Amino acid sequence: MKVFGITGSSGSGKTTLMVKLLPELIGRGLEVSTMKHTHHRFDLDSKGKDSYEHRQAGATEVMISSSNRWALMHELRGAPELDMEELIQQMNPVDLLLIEGFKSHRYDKLEVFREANGKPLRCRDDKDVVAVTCDTPLEGLDIPVIDLNNITAIADFIMTRCELKGGLKHATA
Repeated sequence: MKVFGITGSSGSGKTTLMVKLLPELIGRGLEVSTMKHTHHRFDLDSKGKDSYEHRQAGATEVMISSSNRWALMHELRGAPELDMEELIQQMNPVDLLLIEGFKSHRYDKLEVFREANGKPLRCRDDKDVVAVTCDTPLEGLDIPVIDLNNITAIADFIMTRCELKGGLKHATA
């Protein structure tokens, strides 16, 4: 399973890019999953639901299932947060796993940059950033700069970088 990251400052458009990129990559015959890291507390459940009550009662894991989807929630209960590699091991293999977040981990990343955001480029300090996508021209970088509005070119770059060919399922090489 190939792993490739989308990184950038808050408000740069990482999620917007992911949402546009997914149908492009899937349309090329790839099976793609995503993983998102957040620094904020989050909950997929709500008070009063049976699954919420199971977790509140102390269950380590609660699985919810329906005819449309299933979800497994695992409570850490004070244990340390799993690192990216441990989380990847929990996922089913696919052709490509796109990661949003985990910016301090070592993996190839595409930086989403918007000059109007007023935040510095990360690629100058993060050698794992292998390209930048931006909505304005950037010069003076020693890595590729791809137009943020050219989803085809971004998908081409990711597939080339990850050595993926359209139509392969669960590529290992």
